[in-house]
Amino acid sequence: MQTYRAGIVGASGFTGAELLRLLAGHPQLQLEVATGDSMAGESLAGLYPSLAAAYGDRTFDTYSPDAVDGLDVVFVGLPHGVSQSVVPEMIGRVGHIVDLGSDFRLKDAALYPEWYGDEHSCPELLDRFVYGLPELFRSEVEGAELIAATGCNAATATFALAPFLKAGVIDGDGLIVDLVTGVSGAGRPPKPHTTFCTVDEDVTPYALLSHRHTPEIEQALSQFAGRDATVLFTPHLAPMNRGIIATCHGRLAAGATGAGEPTTESMLELMAATYADEPFMVVSDRPPSTKATLGSNTVHLTARFDPRTNTVMAMAALDNLMKGASGMAVQCANLALGLPEQTGLPIVGVYP
Repeated sequence: MQTYRAGIVGASGFTGAELLRLLAGHPQLQLEVATGDSMAGESLAGLYPSLAAAYGDRTFDTYSPDAVDGLDVVFVGLPHGVSQSVVPEMIGRVGHIVDLGSDFRLKDAALYPEWYGDEHSCPELLDRFVYGLPELFRSEVEGAELIAATGCNAATATFALAPFLKAGVIDGDGLIVDLVTGVSGAGRPPKPHTTFCTVDEDVTPYALLSHRHTPEIEQALSQFAGRDATVLFTPHLAPMNRGIIATCHGRLAAGATGAGEPTTESMLELMAATYADEPFMVVSDRPPSTKATLGSNTVHLTARFDPRTNTVMAMAALDNLMKGASGMAVQCANLALGLPEQTGLPIVGVYP
């Protein structure tokens, strides 16, 4: 069995820790480099005791381009804006790059100063990156050299709404995405709004009308709507470690026939048909649950049709650190390397 040499740049964050966990059980990806400049020289197990059995006394490396030279695949798990200064110097040195951040997801460079506050430092690379959402863009990910793994918020919303936009059942204008996310989505460094005393016993909406993942959601959904989609996206922070659940609404399109007579049953059938051959997608009439996805690379989905308001409601839940980040990245790497897509990825969640 062929093995591939892998590296993680930015391994000390939550997504990095999840990548370390996944690579420890991956039969064909061998970890060679795990950088974490803020923790360089410190042991992996000292920061994350859960990794002790796999990594013993191994310490975090310091990043340099030479450190990753010749690797088959490098996962980049750095804060927004940092990847732009690191990725260009890796290109040509490594076989494949999977960036877990948002630096290369948007195709329009003008959206970065509008939504992120800064000009993109290497806009010439944006068209070279493919969007890493395998179930919906698999042919682009297969064999790709540069992959921008989809963000957790965008993945959840896109999985829920794409079947109905693709079939022309709902209108691409005025889509509504209400999303609840766990605190790990804010990253490992402490912040005033993510301390235990702030988060516990509280649910808070944030980034009203201005969340920076809005254009990513719109970009992905526009490809299925056949024209520019518009989304009203409202995230809420909930007192849970991990998990995302999105409740999405779209008005029935004029003359919609893609799902036959609009009923809850026909919407569920359309969603199920869209993901029929996807091992990581579970479509059911059960309302999805974040805990059902814990530790897995699986998405749980359902749909309803409300004839009173002529609205399709689509829901999706996933683990933000797995299918929303590190699991998605490994899935993309498998496709890029020509490995079976499910390799090293759990489909069953941890419960309770």
